[in-house]
Amino acid sequence: MFDYSVIQFIQTYAHQLDKPLQIEILNLYKRFKRAPEFLQHRLGPLFMHTVKLSVIVEFEDMECQKQSVQQLQHSLTTNAHCQFKNQFSSVPCCSVDVTLAALADLFKSHSTVRKVHLNRQVQALLDHAIPSVQADHVVRNNNQLTGQGITIAVIDTGVYPHSDLEGRIVHFVDFINRRSAPYDDNGHGTHCAGAAAGNGAASGGTYKGAAPKANIIGVKALDRLGAGSLETVMQGVEWCIEYNRNHPNNPIHVISLSLGSPPQRFKEENADPMVQVVERAWQSGIVVCAAAGNSGPRDRTITSPGISNEIITVGALDDRNTQHTRQDDVAADFSSRGPTPYGETKPDLLAPGVNIISLRAPNSYLDRSQSSRRVHPSYFSLSGTSMATPICAGIVALMLEHHPHLAPNEVKEKLKNGTVQWKDINSNLYGSGYINAENSI
Repeated sequence: MFDYSVIQFIQTYAHQLDKPLQIEILNLYKRFKRAPEFLQHRLGPLFMHTVKLSVIVEFEDMECQKQSVQQLQHSLTTNAHCQFKNQFSSVPCCSVDVTLAALADLFKSHSTVRKVHLNRQVQALLDHAIPSVQADHVVRNNNQLTGQGITIAVIDTGVYPHSDLEGRIVHFVDFINRRSAPYDDNGHGTHCAGAAAGNGAASGGTYKGAAPKANIIGVKALDRLGAGSLETVMQGVEWCIEYNRNHPNNPIHVISLSLGSPPQRFKEENADPMVQVVERAWQSGIVVCAAAGNSGPRDRTITSPGISNEIITVGALDDRNTQHTRQDDVAADFSSRGPTPYGETKPDLLAPGVNIISLRAPNSYLDRSQSSRRVHPSYFSLSGTSMATPICAGIVALMLEHHPHLAPNEVKEKLKNGTVQWKDINSNLYGSGYINAENSI
């Protein structure tokens, strides 16, 4: 009976359970199957009514979500092992903790449920940059562009209040520990913030980001180990959309996402909830830059949400520490390659991503575990498409400082048209080429 109930559940609702969730249920089921056979009939009901799954419920549309959420909240209160967690306002989704029995009831009583997704893990993507992309001295109308007046939201592990960002961390929100003051217990987010907007104050200007006067908003969606979930990252992106609705005169202009998870194979790319929410941000007027991933040199390894055909997906270039010579430059071996599972050419472009020196978050997880990467009391060296992405975000800030009314699609077009191609390149490896601030602006 135990075998029948679980297998029947998966077979009955396979079209509404995403593949990772099906695998998770089967893995949990296999653990229960190790128990003696004479206990199996008792374990069936126990398994169905007590084993808890963290999921994202996707409805057919926003109207269906409004109609169903209140009913869903009420029904979950009758089960001690279930909990309604979060309702999203930009995409027709909510996050819940449910048992298999409650999930079966959900499918039976809510015909508007399109898909249930495992609240899968999302990871920070880790494995002489600014002059090499000609972003260190961009002058227009006799003014040097610095990103002043532009705000970049770094959705990551947090932001440490480093001296190179002094006075420019204008907001901070924490979806992991719910703290209000800026901090970074991992170090990854601080490094990314510095690559985008550090001003080099602690190094006499030596180690500065692409937009050294841009503002930073820290959105902590990943924990001390650099891990988060579909839910926390979606909450972070949605918070940015809501922030702009509430602050129309001082909005977030750019989102930098140096994170990702393996893409799931849906019928179309925007069936992925992560892709849905970043595309909502894009459509609301926020330029979104996302890391391609660090699973190269294999093809078809672009991570989600970088698989989106709308946002800017950034791969990593190894510039061999040469500022003005392109001939020896190559795509970093770790940088993920396209095409996406949907046949889209990705990444869109490359930015420096090897041995990038940026801000150190003292006593953070990376600072302690990789102390050999310390370059200076205030700086740290890391490699990855995580580092390339905020450099791109910083260059976008320069573009928007000069052309404040550019729409996200126009920014993307100018970035791609301004790249440098120095040899016959594979577009699913190099994208349109190597980012160049002067050309794009």
